[in-house]
Order: sequence, then C-alpha cells, then structure tokens
Amino acid sequence: MRARRSFPPALLDRLRDMTPQEAMTLLGVYWKRDPDFRPTKDPRTVRLYVSLDGGVIELLATGPKWYDTRREQGGGGAIDLTMHLFRLDFVTAVKRLESALN
Repeated sequence: MRARRSFPPALLDRLRDMTPQEAMTLLGVYWKRDPDFRPTKDPRTVRLYVSLDGGVIELLATGPKWYDTRREQGGGGAIDLTMHLFRLDFVTAVKRLESALN
C-alpha cells in the first residue's frame, strides 16, 4: 500500500488566505476590476471581470472570499477559486498553485 502524502499546512494556509486578485495574478489569468461598482453590503467588496477560455466570468470579491454571480457559486481562497475556474480537483489545484509560487 502506498503512503499517503499531504501538503504542508503552511502552504495550504497561505493559499486559503489569498485574495482572488492575488490568485489570478499568480496563475496568469487576466482580470479587471469594475471601477463603477458600488457595493451594497460590505464596502470592501469589489466586482472583477475575469477573461478565461474566450468568455468572461463576473466575480464579487471580499478579502479571500469570492462569488461567481452567473454560476451562483462561491468559495474562499486560491484553492477554491482555482478548482472553480479550471474545473480541477483539490490536489491538482494545489499542485498548480504551488508550482506557480515556485
């Protein structure tokens, strides 16, 4: 039986604390902030337009939390966002982010 390996907790913490803007920049994904957006609840919330595979995704982001307004799905941190944008499983998403950090 093969030994199960896990990711370093410090890496996972770092990725979970990352904002969507930091994560997308790290991954080389083009994004743009909507300068005209005015949040109704949290004044820290921003609207981001993400270009991916010839389409545009609209995200609301507050700190590390994000929400895809068109798919009505959300999450927090770089791992969840990478899984969502690229339709990856957890392990593949973490490996992709880890390699982008190095």
